[in-house]
Amino acid sequence: MASLNVGNLGEYLREQRRNAKLSLRQLADAAGVSNPYLSQIERGLRKPSADILQQLAKALRISAETLYVQAGILDERDQGDGREVRTAILADTAINEKQKQVLLQIYESFRRESAAVEEAQDEQSAAPRERAAKKAAQAAAAVLKPKATTGPDDGGGGDDAAAAE
Repeated sequence: MASLNVGNLGEYLREQRRNAKLSLRQLADAAGVSNPYLSQIERGLRKPSADILQQLAKALRISAETLYVQAGILDERDQGDGREVRTAILADTAINEKQKQVLLQIYESFRRESAAVEEAQDEQSAAPRERAAKKAAQAAAAVLKPKATTGPDDGGGGDDAAAAE
């Protein structure tokens, strides 16, 4: 009944539960699952649904994606989204929950600031290209624009006089 990663998932869940200093019963209550069911998951006898994994992740204060990867639901990818950092912070037993939350907030503010700087740099590098494109468009419009002819009331006679002959 166990799939390829269920045993690894159970071991991982047990480790996370112990790092969070929660008993099996406390985690089961916090996640809204039965104590025997959680025990079976930890022993690799049951494969929990994605919903149950999400409830467990929330109770353990870790990302659900981490559990999905452990369960084989998601492929592990290096997306550079900071998930590993968040998981490491939340799993650290040397700091308390309040310190973890403050550290996560600081980390997120740094990520937002870096993203804003990167976006500004992208816009700045795009500005010369946009100016060059605008000039090229203006030049093309000037070439394609028909030349204005002089009218009969300007006194020049111009093209209209030559056309009348």
